[in-house]
Amino acid sequence: MSAVTDRVAAFCDRYGLRLPVLEAPMAGACPPALAAAVANAGGMGADGVVLDGPAKIADWVSEFRAASDGAVQLNIWIPDEPVEAPDRVAAATAFLETFGTPGPDAPGPDFADQCEAMLAAEPTVVSSIMGLFDPEYVTRLRERGIAWFACATTLDDALAAQEAGADAIVAQGMEAGGHRGTFDQTAAEATTVGLLALVPRFADALDVPVVAAGGIGDGRGVAAALALGASAVQVGTALLRSPEAGIAPEWAAALDGAAPEATTPTRAYTGRLGRAVRTSYTDAWAADDAPRPAPYPQQRRLVGRFRRGDAPGVDPLNFWAGQSAALARAEPAGDVVTRMWDEARAILA
Repeated sequence: MSAVTDRVAAFCDRYGLRLPVLEAPMAGACPPALAAAVANAGGMGADGVVLDGPAKIADWVSEFRAASDGAVQLNIWIPDEPVEAPDRVAAATAFLETFGTPGPDAPGPDFADQCEAMLAAEPTVVSSIMGLFDPEYVTRLRERGIAWFACATTLDDALAAQEAGADAIVAQGMEAGGHRGTFDQTAAEATTVGLLALVPRFADALDVPVVAAGGIGDGRGVAAALALGASAVQVGTALLRSPEAGIAPEWAAALDGAAPEATTPTRAYTGRLGRAVRTSYTDAWAADDAPRPAPYPQQRRLVGRFRRGDAPGVDPLNFWAGQSAALARAEPAGDVVTRMWDEARAILA
């Protein structure tokens, strides 16, 4: 218990926390009110900014800081080299047309502009998923006193991130909802290591703190992760039914009581692999006669077009969910993280 307490205390002191629970940076599901509720309870708030331009990033941080002076993380996806796959895009388009008709296209923001906006916002942490920042950007983060957390799903990726200067590694187990953080996205389906195996492997080999993410839905999961060597945990699905999250009723209903086997890894929404609640839409893409989804970001843009059009067969949202979705409660986010930590301390004691 002493080793766990010391490890957790060191992490919390470093990042100004009262409890070692971080909000997962979920793009499109991290309003400032949710992040502020987590931070005000003593944890770390977060936002996933992969879909946000510089003005939106600045506005989000401003609204967060008006509600909290706590710790906050901004997260971005590292872009792949563009994949030209016109045949796959055409096949995915034709398949989506079986669900309805598309609307207008909407290209996403520029990665370099997003990185500049995160620097200007000066959060506690800037985090990456699916790759590494370039050395020059890491240097600029350090100059501003901003920590870098890197998500990893394998030890090789974690060691590469540590070597590149990451201040902490987020160990993402395959139970996690949302997108898988594997650096090589073509190998994402093969990176199916669960959190109970991943955390001690990272903790034994790394010199920087490990943050455990994936399938943590209550204090039992927090206690297990800390006992295995993590310094903190990161939770997403556990917070989605909180009123501050404000997700759509269809998404909240899909989470309510969802069994672990009710979630599935899918590329149907974006072209990158992510865990979501199974629906007729995801099942259609998994059928033997379905085409491969288009690469990212073409698949994301295609799905967005059909959502903006007349396509009732396309899920209105990405129903991201981890395998512990059934543990999520419809209660205030501050109460969720406080309860999780209280339960974990009782178990560890």
